Formats: sequence, structure tokens, C-alpha cells
Amino acid sequence: LEEFLNFTLLKTSWRKAILIDYYTAGFLWAKEMNFSLIQLSVFMDLLNFVLENIRDKHMTLGDNLKELERAMAETGETDTEQGGDLNFFSIEQAKAIIDYFVSSLFKYYRAYEYLFHGPR
Repeated sequence: LEEFLNFTLLKTSWRKAILIDYYTAGFLWAKEMNFSLIQLSVFMDLLNFVLENIRDKHMTLGDNLKELERAMAETGETDTEQGGDLNFFSIEQAKAIIDYFVSSLFKYYRAYEYLFHGPR
């Protein structure tokens, strides 16, 4: 992940080390859930999405939860033009994903806000 995310000098950057840890934990959790490659990719996109909402858009916890709900709903819509089915996750998997975000990110939202916006 260090190479993929183009992170260097992890030994001196707590911010990058924390992000590597969070992405790695999310990836391993998704693998334990036996997600397919497509599901794993969508999950990692969701994980990146909520982190970007904190980092780039400075979203509040409530707004980020709403955006996650919207993004999860969009992954369940059908693309009729292409005839594809975007139901990537079952109801149980979707609930587990939300539980994961609540326990791993939203529970510590202030810490992640500080990580991105606090002084170095």
C-alpha cells in the first residue's frame, strides 16, 4: 500500500503512517468478509470517499454519514443503459460495512479531523 499510495518517509510522518494503517485494516477486514474483487474495490472506494470528505471537504460527522448513505444507495442502483447490475453488496454486507465505518472511523471522527486539519 505504501507504493500504491505513493507514501514515502513513513517513519517520520505520523499522518501517512496512520492512513496506511487505516487503509490496511480496511483491506484486511474486507478480505475477511470474503468480498469479491469488485466488492473489495467498491469498499476501498467508500473508505477513501469518507476520508476525502474529512480531509478535502471538511465535512461534519453528520454530513459525512449522509454522504456515505447516499454513496451506499448509489452502489445498489441498476444501470439500465448498460444493462449492468450494481448490487455489489447484500443487505447483511451493507450493514457490516456501516458497522465497520462506525466502529473504525466515525467513533473517532474528531481524531481524524485533527489528523487532517490540526497543526503538525
